[in-house]
Amino acid sequence: MSELEQLAREAFAPHGALSRAADQFRPRAGQTEMAAAVARTVEAGGVLVVEAGTGVGKTFSYLVPALLSGERVLLSTATKTLQDQLFGRDLPRLVEVLGLPVRTALLKGRASYLCLHRLETARSDATLPDRTAVRALAKIEQWAQSTRTGDLAEMPGLDERSPVIPLVTSTRENCLGSQCPKFRACHVNAARRDALAADVVVINHHLFFADLAVRESGMAELLPTVRVAIFDEAHQLNETGVQFLGRHLGTGQLLDFTRDMLAVGLQQARGLVDWQDLASRLERATRDLRLVVGRAAPGTRLRWVGEAPESVAGRDWQAALAELEAAGERAMAGLDTVSEIGPDFVKLHDRAHALVQRAAAFAGPPEPGSVRWVDVGNQLRLVESPLDIADAVRTRLLGADQPEKSRKSWIFTSATLGDDARLSWFTEPCGLTEAEVLQVESPFDYRNQAAVYVPRSFARPNEPEHSAQVAALAARAALRLGGATMVLTTTLRALRAIGAALQARFEGSRDLEILVQGQWPKRRLIERFREGAANGQPGCVLVASASFWEGVDVPGDALQLVVIDKLPFPPPGDPLVEARSQRLQSQGRNPFNDYFVPEAAVALKQGAGRLIRRETDSGLLVVCDTRLHTMGYGRRLLAALPPMRRLDGEGAFAEALEALATRISTTDPAWT
Repeated sequence: MSELEQLAREAFAPHGALSRAADQFRPRAGQTEMAAAVARTVEAGGVLVVEAGTGVGKTFSYLVPALLSGERVLLSTATKTLQDQLFGRDLPRLVEVLGLPVRTALLKGRASYLCLHRLETARSDATLPDRTAVRALAKIEQWAQSTRTGDLAEMPGLDERSPVIPLVTSTRENCLGSQCPKFRACHVNAARRDALAADVVVINHHLFFADLAVRESGMAELLPTVRVAIFDEAHQLNETGVQFLGRHLGTGQLLDFTRDMLAVGLQQARGLVDWQDLASRLERATRDLRLVVGRAAPGTRLRWVGEAPESVAGRDWQAALAELEAAGERAMAGLDTVSEIGPDFVKLHDRAHALVQRAAAFAGPPEPGSVRWVDVGNQLRLVESPLDIADAVRTRLLGADQPEKSRKSWIFTSATLGDDARLSWFTEPCGLTEAEVLQVESPFDYRNQAAVYVPRSFARPNEPEHSAQVAALAARAALRLGGATMVLTTTLRALRAIGAALQARFEGSRDLEILVQGQWPKRRLIERFREGAANGQPGCVLVASASFWEGVDVPGDALQLVVIDKLPFPPPGDPLVEARSQRLQSQGRNPFNDYFVPEAAVALKQGAGRLIRRETDSGLLVVCDTRLHTMGYGRRLLAALPPMRRLDGEGAFAEALEALATRISTTDPAWT
């Protein structure tokens, strides 16, 4: 056994360092096993993939050996919220109890930091949408005087959806770099300097892949100096990566550029160029591109196989792209004449050039091995994406190691990475099929803590009455539990139907409050749901989709019932899903068994994972999809769930619900 593995095991012993770092710490064999595997990989180099079930304590399992190693470490997680939790809570606690002289740093994307130059420009911007935006800008100006980091997440009361945020933050396209008059005081540069000087740097997956695509965010300097890279919540890597490794052009980007060009031109070079004409031409070309597509429901994704997206006339589409390209070139020419006046015009010229290049690229054929589509809403977003990140990982990460970096260690972990022994759902699209794989089971006693029920008498998921039946079941159960119910839907249509049915059922009721995704920001919805029936408030039912299937932690009595409306198969009409299916078919494989079922298994596992978050939790899971009983793949999907006790029939469910509602305390599992 190596010295590092020995040190890691000692830290997790009954009276080791972890007993001082974690409240109510108890040694867990799985947690120690994972820490030992991480220690071996850190020492020897290579790639380790770990699926660590809920409750294992995977964060400490990778942090302890990483910190004890003395190596330079990069930690990447899925969201900025988890990033803040790692940096602000977990890391400081461990550094203190381990007694290590470790310097840590937090690095986010530039859109997370206040840009002092753009704040100054925003003061004179007459296009603020309303008084709320004006007040928000005033608060930001006041906060700017005292903040050290410029991290907008630290500003109290700032709505993350505020339209002011894009006005006071920079992007890669509009940042002036070293030519900026505020360069010395720049918060982004300060964060990058801290990162380069730190022993442990905490980033997020979006920042990692953004840098991999453009080599711009400061990671280009940082990554070569890191010997250990750890990716938590690694199940999101593939879908995050494909967003950045392709090509994008949005009408929002174009209109933002138009607004910036007009504002800077009128402020710094009024009368030298006809800025109104340049801006109106580009704006008109942008809107014409949107009009060519015609009416479509928000969220529509159009396939794009030939010269134009489906249902769009090829000649009109190509003409609109050509006009967009021409309007961009006119803007470039105008900006070129005033480039010596200041750095803003040089950067605007670069932005115009990049937009023209993208328009020209989308007018031609796609890159081999990629798929195109158009996202339609109030705006358009043209997308060209690789099917997965496997090539990028193999060539730009693992295959790019030079001799001096050959011992680099890569660790990927999550609670859900697949439903087979090789974790193929994760390792194949991420190019990690040769990695060492470890699966660590959850320490929870699922059979005594939870039960799963699949109604047999429900309508099929595609039948009109299905959503009404889901809402009725959730209403009955939530009334008995006093709330504490989360309904997870697979589509926005079901979200709206079930949410509306429950709101109508309990309108004016003092018994239950119905929360529906979209009515408030996500953070506020979760906070209210966690409060439950406390302080004389009614209990809560939360109806949600998409991002609520994972990363939502509601331990204790606030959540006792999770209802899933139907099996979460990928949408078959999605262009990316279609392209992945066609590739499997061309390889002689079965797309349904090798793609659709594993995707559904992982998503179902994630949704079910909302229920039991602590060893003292208990609850019920209901999956309202009869295909689990009637189709051959149902057995595989049920096997992917945590090993909960299965309830057969309405009577067994009613008894379990009654016992759950009347149990004395969360520590008493006798309800089963």
